[in-house]
Amino acid sequence: MRQSAKRASFLDDLIELLSSMRFAISLLTLLAIASIIGTVIEQNLPPNAYLNQFGQFWEQVFSRLSLYTVYNAGWFVAILAFLVLSTTLCVIRQFTPMLRDIRSFREQAREASLRGFSHRASLAPALPPEEQCAAASAYLKRAGFRFRVNEREGGTLIAAKQGGLGRVGYFLAHGAIVLICLGGLLDGNLPLSMQISLSGKKPVSGNMSIGDIPPSGRLAAGNWSFRGNIYIPEGQAANNAILNVDDGVLLQPLPFRVELKRFNIEYYETGMPKRYASDVVVTDNETGEAFERTLEVNKPFEHRGITLYQAGYDDGGSVLRFTAHGMTSAAHPPFPISGEVGAQIPLGKTGHSIEITGFRPFNVEDVSPPPGSGTNSQPETAMLGSGARAANGKNLRNLGPLYTYRLRDPAGQAREYNNYMQPVQISGHWYQISGVRSTPAGEISWLRIPLDEDNSVNTWFAIHQSFFDPARQAELVKRFTSSTADKDEKASLKTIADHLLGLFAQGGMAPINKFIETSVPKDKHEEAGEAFIQVLQRLIWDAWMMARESAGKAAMEPDETNAPFVRDAFFALTASQRYGAPLYLKLDSFEQRQATILQATRSPGKPLVYLGSLLLTLGVFAMLYIRERRLFVLLKQGEALVAMSSGRKSVGLEEIFARHREGLAAVLGAPHTT
Repeated sequence: MRQSAKRASFLDDLIELLSSMRFAISLLTLLAIASIIGTVIEQNLPPNAYLNQFGQFWEQVFSRLSLYTVYNAGWFVAILAFLVLSTTLCVIRQFTPMLRDIRSFREQAREASLRGFSHRASLAPALPPEEQCAAASAYLKRAGFRFRVNEREGGTLIAAKQGGLGRVGYFLAHGAIVLICLGGLLDGNLPLSMQISLSGKKPVSGNMSIGDIPPSGRLAAGNWSFRGNIYIPEGQAANNAILNVDDGVLLQPLPFRVELKRFNIEYYETGMPKRYASDVVVTDNETGEAFERTLEVNKPFEHRGITLYQAGYDDGGSVLRFTAHGMTSAAHPPFPISGEVGAQIPLGKTGHSIEITGFRPFNVEDVSPPPGSGTNSQPETAMLGSGARAANGKNLRNLGPLYTYRLRDPAGQAREYNNYMQPVQISGHWYQISGVRSTPAGEISWLRIPLDEDNSVNTWFAIHQSFFDPARQAELVKRFTSSTADKDEKASLKTIADHLLGLFAQGGMAPINKFIETSVPKDKHEEAGEAFIQVLQRLIWDAWMMARESAGKAAMEPDETNAPFVRDAFFALTASQRYGAPLYLKLDSFEQRQATILQATRSPGKPLVYLGSLLLTLGVFAMLYIRERRLFVLLKQGEALVAMSSGRKSVGLEEIFARHREGLAAVLGAPHTT
């Protein structure tokens, strides 16, 4: 008996907790926090995007918490389910008492209670007693009150009320919350999770073609609830949506085929997309009927219960044509390479491969110098990679096409390269820009290749080859030593040049600096460093003149006009030792192909959400603007006691009571006494 009583007590306490206002408010607070997170963190982006934004540690933490798919997370669904349960229990518990209160007129109210009201008045009616009840009832009816008359010993009580529908607003608002949450559950991840659990569906992973996806990875064509993406390059079509599930995908067949005829995009002057839209042709599978539509953001299209939204865009396999320049000691002329974005290109017998990962033809950047920098400072740190931050609008420039690729070595390790097609002007000089990083979350290092008088990179690559190709090194050293006829001096210069080129080829200036630290007295470090740099720059000048002779151009005399190119070539040669790639790919031409990303949804919960929103609006309106007021008129011998109460105190209640008091006094022929 005691155990049964304990279980009953525990159940009562549990129901009390679940149906309490504090529990519902806690759930609503959690939902609000989750919604803020889902708004601040852009949802359903590729993993690399979050890795770049948060770093490896926090990316994994946020991923485990499902912060990238908040609205489909299990904990979010659980909060919704508990909110439905809590609100439903609250409505069930309050339904009978509130219904009883709505139907009650409180005609049994005692005189002592009425005299305790803050709004009360005692009238002395001049009307005969037998006419007082009828007169007061007629006034209350005209004033919009519903009332009941209770004949009691010593008098008659008329209990009237108006605004009873304000209590109905409570049920409307709470019922609306239940409907909205149910709609969210139906349109969320719950139906898909149930199908995976009950129907034996299993997400597939890897780069599997659609035709190879097994039946276990395909959902039924009549699936009643789903939300997936359709990726369609220009000129191609699709009739399946892809549903991302954990680390895999499920295929959702559609009852129609969508072909992308053209993708249109317009930009603001800041480089941000202003408008993008897809011109599509939708062909019904059953009837064969085809019709054209234009999908834009916030302008969806619905067919056969499935709504298509413009969700985004991507590259659709643009064709890029490169010239590959060697970046190693191997002497080979530039050669052409071409491929589509998304393709993998093997590099002969080296074991390396190129993975073309992205292409953007339009890149507006803020090229203003960093705050606090001088007018002569080089603003490459402010110029490159700044597209993610807000531009100040003072110096916006379209830097032209940007192409990204990964170079993967035979061991499977990859570096990512971000190259601009067009030259970039920095501090009055022109460069070809290439960025490199070893990890997706790593910081980008920039290689600036100076352009020659023909706006070409060929001169610098010829210098690079002279510095790192052993055969060309010998020719370069010979030219360097030809400036003197003294045999001993020539031998000394040859030794210095050979040694410097050998050290430089091992890693730029770092091996040379190490040699200075270990082989030169400390007080001579600075002097030796400057002398070695002068030798290297003279070697660069000789390599430049060799390149001009090979191109059939006239030699030049060293002067201040040519000094910036020599200096920039030196810095670029030093940076090239950290470039980590056997090739530099210079984009010569491209054929852009856009792709649209559409979201396809079948949302059975949408009508519930719309209905719930309507009911919530009505309920809140009813609770805020429909005020329940009760007016009591106790008719006794020689006195009419008038008392008024309201569910919520309001500023105008005193005025309303005064109006009804004067109205009753007028129909009863009684002046107001107290």
